[in-house]
Amino acid sequence: EPIRLPKVMTIEEVTKIFKYQRSELHLSEPQSYKHILCVRNIAILELLFASGIRIGELCNLRNKDIDLSNGVLHILGKGNKERIIYICQSQTLDALISWNNQKHQKACVNDYFFTNRLNRPLSTQSVRLMLHQVAKLAHINKTITPHMFRHTFATLLLEEDVDIKYIQSLLGHSSIVTTQIYTHVNPYKQKEILITKHPRRLITIEQEYYK
Repeated sequence: EPIRLPKVMTIEEVTKIFKYQRSELHLSEPQSYKHILCVRNIAILELLFASGIRIGELCNLRNKDIDLSNGVLHILGKGNKERIIYICQSQTLDALISWNNQKHQKACVNDYFFTNRLNRPLSTQSVRLMLHQVAKLAHINKTITPHMFRHTFATLLLEEDVDIKYIQSLLGHSSIVTTQIYTHVNPYKQKEILITKHPRRLITIEQEYYK
C-alpha cells in the first residue's frame, strides 16, 4: 500500500492566512470581542507555524508552559514526552505577548494559555473551525487543518536542508521512521539541487569540442 504523503501548504498560502487575519485585526474595533478574537487567532496561527505543535498540545498549553520573556515553549506530548521549542521569530513572540496581555486586561485568566469567550480551555474543534473559516476567507482553495501546519513546518524545514534528526526532535516523534514521511521528494527542490549542486557544473568544456 503506497504511503499517503502529508498535505502541505505553500509559503504563499501561509502568508495569505497570516495577512488576512491581521487585516481583520486592523478592521476590528479595539476592545471589541472581535478584536480580542483576532489577537488570539493570530497567536494560534503563529504558534502552529512556528513550532509544528499538535493541536491537542496547543489546546492543553498552560500559562506556565510558555516563558514569554525568553521565548521558550514547554510541550507535553504523546506519552507524557516533554520537549522544548524556542520561539525565535519576533513577530511570533509579539503575537503571543499580545494575546497574553489581552487576557489579563479582560481578566479571562485561568490555567490555560488559550481560552474561549467563556474563559474555558479552547477545544480542538473550535481551532479546526477557525482555520477552516480563515482559509476560506483568505481565498485558499484547500481544506486547511491544524495538522497541515505541522506538516508544512516539517516539510519547509527539510527543504531548507535542516537535518531530519532535528525535525524529529522538534515534532516530538519517538522514532525517526515517523519523521521520514517528510522526506518525500519535492520535484522543484530536486531540480534546484541538480542546477545548483551537481558537480557537472564545475566542468567547463570549450565550445569547439561540441562542433
